[in-house]
Amino acid sequence: MLEYFRPTRQANSLDLISVEQLRKDGIRGLIIDLDNTMTPWNNVEVGPKVEAWFKKVKSAEIRACVVSNNSKRQRVAVVADRLGIPFVFGATKPRRRAFRAGMNLLETGQEDTAVIGDQLFTDILGGNRLGLYTILVTPINDHEFIGTRIMRRIEKLLVWVMKHFASAKPYSPKIH
Repeated sequence: MLEYFRPTRQANSLDLISVEQLRKDGIRGLIIDLDNTMTPWNNVEVGPKVEAWFKKVKSAEIRACVVSNNSKRQRVAVVADRLGIPFVFGATKPRRRAFRAGMNLLETGQEDTAVIGDQLFTDILGGNRLGLYTILVTPINDHEFIGTRIMRRIEKLLVWVMKHFASAKPYSPKIH
């Protein structure tokens, strides 16, 4: 059961994920969370490092889309349009339907799609339930929806349990 919460990889931020490594690992499509992964929570500002990273992704011929639980279509659309990528809003992650919708937009399958997000209980759990490559990033900042702040406390406990009681496989894979 704990394996559903274990990401394939981890990174300190979206822009520190190696696009070259993604290509080597056979990734052709990226399903990326919005809040605290691409932008600060409830914000439409995409930082210059994130914009530069998306240019690398496009140059590597990797497709990307936003899959967000945010229910404000316009807010998600502003960020996606700025980056020139499709989006799914009101996704209800970790439900599989949201990730399948992302793969349909990307025209990719389970074997060549990665999920990138900042939450174990939405992004990583949802991606792992479909057998996708998952990358956990550190949240951009601490300002979050109240429900997310509560879940962060549970995530910390889960990480502790995985470090101390799970199989010998380390929790922190290589950071690229």
